[in-house]
Amino acid sequence: MDYENTKLIFDELGLTKSQDFVAPETLYQELISCVCKYHPSDDISMIEKAYRISSAAHKDQLRKSGEPYIVHPLNVAIILAELEMDKETIVAGLLHDVVEDTVMTDDDLKREFGEEVASLVDGVTKLEKIPLSTDAAKNGDEKLNMQAENLRKMFLAMAKDIRVIMIKLADRLHNMRTLKYQKPESQQRIARETLDIYCPIAQRLGISKIKVELDDLALKYLEPEAYYDLVDKIALRRSAREQYITGIANEVRKHIDDAGIHATVDGRVKHFYSIYKKMKNQNKTLEQIYDLFAIRIIVDSVMDCYAALGVIHELYKPLPGRFKDYIAMPKPNMYQSLHTTLIGASGQPFEVQIRTMEMHKAAEYGIAAHWKYKDASDGKKVETQEEEKLLWLRQILEWQRDMSDNREFMKLLKNDLDLFHDSVYCFTPTGEVKNLPTGSTPIDFAYSIHSAVGNKMVGARVNGKLVTIDYEIKNGDRVEIITSQNAKGPSRDWLKVIKSTQARNKINQWFKNEVKDDNIAKGKELFSSYVKSRNVNLSQIAKPEYMETVMRKYGFKDWDQVLAAIGHGALKEGQVVNKLQEIYDRYNQKPLSNEEILNSIKEANQAASMSSNHIKSKSGIVVKGITDLSVRFSKCCSPVPGDEIVGFVTRGRGVSIHRTDCVNILNLPEEDRNRVIEADWEAGSEEIKGRYMAEINIYASNRNGLLADVSRTLTEKNISILTCNTRINRQGMATMQLTFEISGRDELNSTIERLRNIESIIDIERSMN
Repeated sequence: MDYENTKLIFDELGLTKSQDFVAPETLYQELISCVCKYHPSDDISMIEKAYRISSAAHKDQLRKSGEPYIVHPLNVAIILAELEMDKETIVAGLLHDVVEDTVMTDDDLKREFGEEVASLVDGVTKLEKIPLSTDAAKNGDEKLNMQAENLRKMFLAMAKDIRVIMIKLADRLHNMRTLKYQKPESQQRIARETLDIYCPIAQRLGISKIKVELDDLALKYLEPEAYYDLVDKIALRRSAREQYITGIANEVRKHIDDAGIHATVDGRVKHFYSIYKKMKNQNKTLEQIYDLFAIRIIVDSVMDCYAALGVIHELYKPLPGRFKDYIAMPKPNMYQSLHTTLIGASGQPFEVQIRTMEMHKAAEYGIAAHWKYKDASDGKKVETQEEEKLLWLRQILEWQRDMSDNREFMKLLKNDLDLFHDSVYCFTPTGEVKNLPTGSTPIDFAYSIHSAVGNKMVGARVNGKLVTIDYEIKNGDRVEIITSQNAKGPSRDWLKVIKSTQARNKINQWFKNEVKDDNIAKGKELFSSYVKSRNVNLSQIAKPEYMETVMRKYGFKDWDQVLAAIGHGALKEGQVVNKLQEIYDRYNQKPLSNEEILNSIKEANQAASMSSNHIKSKSGIVVKGITDLSVRFSKCCSPVPGDEIVGFVTRGRGVSIHRTDCVNILNLPEEDRNRVIEADWEAGSEEIKGRYMAEINIYASNRNGLLADVSRTLTEKNISILTCNTRINRQGMATMQLTFEISGRDELNSTIERLRNIESIIDIERSMN
């Protein structure tokens, strides 16, 4: 059988001929050669030890390509070495799969390589367990919630040690290089995940060396027709284009040398994904993309950057509006360079990038430069502080603390990870540069300085002149924010004109906190009034340990949240006071007399003899211990299948069913508590085609069309509204009380989740009257 036919068969089977594989020992020698080029120490014993242990641990394991598994960690380590990472990271790259896929344990790693390497491997192992792509069978809400929670975990792992994500990026890059061995559906899923998550992270961390290749590989599998069409068109006149680039590079090099500037000059065709996005976003053909070709000039100093710019502007005609100074005003990921687009002698536009070697290394390695080794006589590494690159990660962690709403978190994250938004650069009155999204207003500028400045803003001046708050900031504008201590805070209308994610988050937080403060004050007042009216000894029940138990029961982090819930009606003050009293009584029980003990045993025996009685109601309720009584649902708490319930024996009206957290049950007088009986939903009651009344309270910022949006959402779920009461307070906050029929708690929860998606809705709670 000839080679081509054999290759086709192997490709169809998802295999590759063994003779095409690079031997592990060859890859290992390549790794060592790469490390020795930049590392000041000749001691490679730890790397060699890691290779031997990883090789032994993965013995007899094969990848889907048919290669020995050790080839993968070796390639990951080589990618990390190309980024000039420290030895600990490279060792962790070699070992990143051993705990997950072999018999080695975390303790084994600590013993052999120390705490630092073991911690890195543990971080990567945990990241690999986080599925960033969700199951297609799940509904939209489940997908969003799961992906948001997984991304939250991922960013927390990054925050502990950023090298964890460096290893993960190298791991993903090698997996993308070998993606052809996966099934088509897996190729699509992995490529989409790469483009949506890993490429933006690599971009944000400034690692263009990885980001560019991930972009192109993702495009290859997501848009194969567009990718190969682009490859063919660029290759069609490859020799002519290479000749053109070489000619320009030589010409530029000569003039730079004549000017006495020491520089390295090279030319290239831009990477495919960059060209594809510009063609798609600008609706242009390949021939209409200006910066298809790029000349890169690397000089010794910042002064030489501007000197070289002057030389090439004399040599070629610059295109108006196409000059960008990223040295004076770096990108958010701290990328620095001068960019200018010029017209060549033949009329073909091309881009020139001018930077120092230090800037070039930062552009290629990004955050990895923090661990780069520089020449040092003592053989130790010299770390350069690159805190600016981690500001983005800190901002995301701040959002995580501020936000419990997964939809809001995902929306902010998606906006912040958007690779293709343009920026404007403007100045504070003191000359500090601010980088904002295109279309930003003075409001965005104010919140970029500090949330307190934005919250107290009453106006703005741009270049010394008063402007409206929806003024669109332009490059080079000098912006001054006018504040007042009498300012009432941001307006909801601001949300319609702002562009930055940071401003949107801070404004939303302000409204939530303002409403919270009002509710805390109201809740405190209701709580105190109830305690006084019931002659409850507050000093007895309001002990920290009792309050902690109440907070845990209702899922609150602090006592202010409990008071806020009382304030807006999610909890009744009686519920909380009675719970505190119950806890106090539990810890301060009086010793029982012999007579009381005998009576309790007698009552228990009587209850046991009745427990075999189970009356099944048509309502789907099983009531224990009571016969021949009708069962009805109380209107005060509107229980539905799935809720925890109890029964209450009424006088002459049978058994009324309540939720266990019903305020009326919690506030029962002592003499009526013996009439509370056990009740439960009959097995399968949620499948019964009955309808149950549910009542909810919606808290929202008032706006035109709010009620219509709520009604439309319920109509889409075939739910009829039985009653609707709406009131609006002086602060413009709307409270809507809705009653409707549903089949059970699952349908109620999904309905509430749909309603939460509506703009300006702050919170939704089950009602209790």
